[in-house]
Amino acid sequence: MAELKHRVIMANGIRIHLVEAGTGPLVLMVHGFPESWYSWRHQLHALADAGYRAAAIDVRGYGRSSAPAGIDEYRMTKHVADNLGVVEALGEKSATIVGHDWGAPIAANSALLRPDVFRALALLSVPYSPRGARRPSEAFRVMGGKEEFYIEYFQQPGRAEAEIEPDVSGWLLGFYYSASGDAPAPAAGGTMATIPHGGRMRDRLTIPEKLPGWLTAEDLDFYVSEFERTGLTGGLNRYRNVDRDWEDLAAFTGQPITVPSLFVGGEKDGPTRWGGAAIANFSKTLPGLRGSHVLSGCGHWVQQERPREVNELLVKFVKGL
Repeated sequence: MAELKHRVIMANGIRIHLVEAGTGPLVLMVHGFPESWYSWRHQLHALADAGYRAAAIDVRGYGRSSAPAGIDEYRMTKHVADNLGVVEALGEKSATIVGHDWGAPIAANSALLRPDVFRALALLSVPYSPRGARRPSEAFRVMGGKEEFYIEYFQQPGRAEAEIEPDVSGWLLGFYYSASGDAPAPAAGGTMATIPHGGRMRDRLTIPEKLPGWLTAEDLDFYVSEFERTGLTGGLNRYRNVDRDWEDLAAFTGQPITVPSLFVGGEKDGPTRWGGAAIANFSKTLPGLRGSHVLSGCGHWVQQERPREVNELLVKFVKGL
């Protein structure tokens, strides 16, 4: 099994912590909320053993990477520039980029804006949907119905932090489990995707009696220790830029991503289920698509819940480039 090496580099003017393994063509992995490089622990080994240089970053605001103070420092164009800086700092000219959750649109926009550098793209959980005519906050208001869609809930600085940070361990466990394929179907009106006005997401989360098989006590302890140290504001600030991103990327309205691509989602995963129309439109939006897979019974944490299947799909994809 390949050795994991931790590095801290300067990229795009900030500090980026990453973990890498193996040698060969670069595969850059970008995590989502609320995770870290650690969410790629299974893929680092698999890709390295298959002959690739696998690197998983702590996205700005997470882990040992810099956490700029301004909310607008977490806009999409900043994340794309970070990824470009990482490739350069690693002495590479190009990379295959892989993203999960928020890492998926970060990876997608990296390939959209710089296909000369990010020459292949794999998206986990969140399908690619080009910038549209509707402002994101307006779309999320419709999705929330009589309640607040969770991205709406995350908009107000300090609000979500106030419910999470007094008990990071309990909140993370509830969030991870409730979004996984192991969670029971929510009762009517009890989905974690929406929150009653003035309420808390915590009240919609399910705390399991025992950990699911894909999440060990050591795994949970790692995440808890990271977020007890850093707080959640850096990660939440990504959500607080959705309208700013829409304005920044106006020139790319409706644009497809043409590099070779792969999509892997979970049958029980919210973003994959909500993205049915986007998946159906892949022939137009991802004309270089090499495969689209929805894993039966899998929830949101695709590469952690189903590491063997995801590893096989990723390795097959990169070897076919």
